[in-house]
Amino acid sequence: MKLALIGAGRIGKVHAQAIDRHPDVTLAAVADYHREAAEALASTYGCRVLSADAVFETPDIDAVLIASSTPTHADYLERAARAGKAILCEKPIALDLARTREALQVLQAHPVTCALGFNRRHDPQFAALKRAVREGRIGNLETLTITSRDPAPPPAEYIGASGGLFRDMMIHDFDMARWLLDEPIAYVHAEGSCLIDPAIGEAGDIDTAMVTLTTSSGRLCHIVNSRRACYGYDQRIEAFGSAGMLQAQNESETRLRFTGEAGQVEEKPKWFFLERYAEAYRREIDDFVYAWRERRAPLAGARDGLEALRLAEAAERSLREGRRIALDTIR
Repeated sequence: MKLALIGAGRIGKVHAQAIDRHPDVTLAAVADYHREAAEALASTYGCRVLSADAVFETPDIDAVLIASSTPTHADYLERAARAGKAILCEKPIALDLARTREALQVLQAHPVTCALGFNRRHDPQFAALKRAVREGRIGNLETLTITSRDPAPPPAEYIGASGGLFRDMMIHDFDMARWLLDEPIAYVHAEGSCLIDPAIGEAGDIDTAMVTLTTSSGRLCHIVNSRRACYGYDQRIEAFGSAGMLQAQNESETRLRFTGEAGQVEEKPKWFFLERYAEAYRREIDDFVYAWRERRAPLAGARDGLEALRLAEAAERSLREGRRIALDTIR
């Protein structure tokens, strides 16, 4: 696969590294609105710099990885589909459901391999938990608890373009909940506060949230988010069932634990997503390449992006209106 990367910022650099290490992918070009950033990244990996327009017009480019700013995702996705190029798009496709559905209509009219950047599905621990649940190791899944806390809040000016905590941060957890529950979600109830940075509240968002999802059969999923965890990137999942419990734990540098007279000491979790999910990003590229080669669906696709966004919209409405929201009212 000859792949062009659109977006040479922080997440673009993570993807470039994963692409460079894959034996079946060549990073053919980098494009970015800031040409200096594109040139620096292209120089690192020995590829050419193209404009976004040229990426879609170049016939020897097979695929496009969209890692640019969120407001550009839907437009680039549509252009790539019309050009017949495979797509790996960072989440979300758009910040509203109407624009997301427009992009999905273009994909339906111009079918190509299209994966969405829900990288956590590719994390080895979370994937192992999914397999164990599917194989019935804990009997019938009854409750799911997802904890996701960032080490520090983003700048307040980031909030406006991000779409807020539910669309920017918890959307990953909404996708994990859908994937692990594997059953339609019927209701969403959200609570949220601004406890960490008053500037985030002044920007119209929250920095602390708890959401409960209820499936059609009554299974419950509890999601906890915080924009601050002084000890590092806190990423854990607990699946509880009729025959036991599964727990995916935080990753540290060596998983080393010291035991002495004073007690036990473990290392802090890895600091942020760049370190915690490095292997997940590598596996995400792997799945994308082989989905394209084998003409099969990727592990996470555009429809998953739409459904996670519906949950984010329901959570936002629940918080605003102070009540439980039936998901079928979110269209």
